[in-house]
Amino acid sequence: MNKGSPNGAVHEAISTVDKLYQRVSLHLHQARKNVLRSIDTELLITYWNIGREIIEEEQKGAERAEYGKSIIERLSKRLIKEFGKGFGTSTLADMRKFYVTYPKGLNIFHTVRGKSSLPSQAQLSWTHYRLLLRIPREEMRTFYEIEAIQNAWSSRELERQINSLLFERLAKSKDKEGLLALARKGQGIVRPEDAIKDPIILEFLGLPESHLLVESDIEQALIHNLQHFLLELGKGFAFVARQKRITIDGDHFYADLVFYHTILKCYVVADIKVRKLSHADLGQIQLYVNYFDQEVATEGDNPTIGLILCTQKNDAVVKYTLGEKNQQIFASKYQFHLPTEQELEDELRREVGLISQTTTPQDE
Repeated sequence: MNKGSPNGAVHEAISTVDKLYQRVSLHLHQARKNVLRSIDTELLITYWNIGREIIEEEQKGAERAEYGKSIIERLSKRLIKEFGKGFGTSTLADMRKFYVTYPKGLNIFHTVRGKSSLPSQAQLSWTHYRLLLRIPREEMRTFYEIEAIQNAWSSRELERQINSLLFERLAKSKDKEGLLALARKGQGIVRPEDAIKDPIILEFLGLPESHLLVESDIEQALIHNLQHFLLELGKGFAFVARQKRITIDGDHFYADLVFYHTILKCYVVADIKVRKLSHADLGQIQLYVNYFDQEVATEGDNPTIGLILCTQKNDAVVKYTLGEKNQQIFASKYQFHLPTEQELEDELRREVGLISQTTTPQDE
């Protein structure tokens, strides 16, 4: 359309306003985020200070536990009367615990009035910290705090990761040094095995623990809940394809799911099985891995990882089929319910037992 015509001038004006609107909208959205972040930080500072005031008042009075409880009850009634709901006894108890758990809080939560830029801890809200305060072990609490910050977890996602025992699942295969690193720095991914969780928890699919399920049912449910599945897999996983066709000399094979790991810089090919792992499954995934290494991966990509999701894994079959030097093929058990600590303990004992059974004198 001719820009010199009246219609052309109108369209040009509309286009200009559209671009201006987009730029202005970005400023407004960012301003809203900054305001909400500032409010969250001010609340954290305020609640920490309330907790400090309660502790200091308790220390002035009797050492009996009943004294501290009565302080919180009386304070709660007066605060609710003046400031409304939100200052119940359980909330004030959490504020007290917040101060006790983070005694150096003022060194962590700087004010938003220009004294210092906000540290990473201030990115979490009070709702996040109320969840963290439920965790008694300091190393676990630190781990979830780091992961929530690094992965920008919502409070709901943080609660799910705590309930799914993420720390225990990652920690069960680590030595003392690895466990300390996990607690201090969060989940570090350097080797392929660092990126694989076992078991993998798929409770968000809403599927029953049933022998009637077929692979396509689970695959379809995972695609419909892809965002949740990527969060469960962990940091670095990006979805590439489903039912990826692999053609070799006229024969067609189909890999269930394909991902690319942005930290390890490699493809991850996943196959789903609704039964116990077999040596044939390992041969199939090895075929997929070799194909991706030779035909799909490009310069700069690291060796492909193969992952089999099965209802029951067999470490001995993996060891004797692929050899002890295998570093690219993994099997993870999946389950459709949140695990208990007892289940993880039983699984760990099972794995230790299998290692002991398959260890020869030469290995020792």
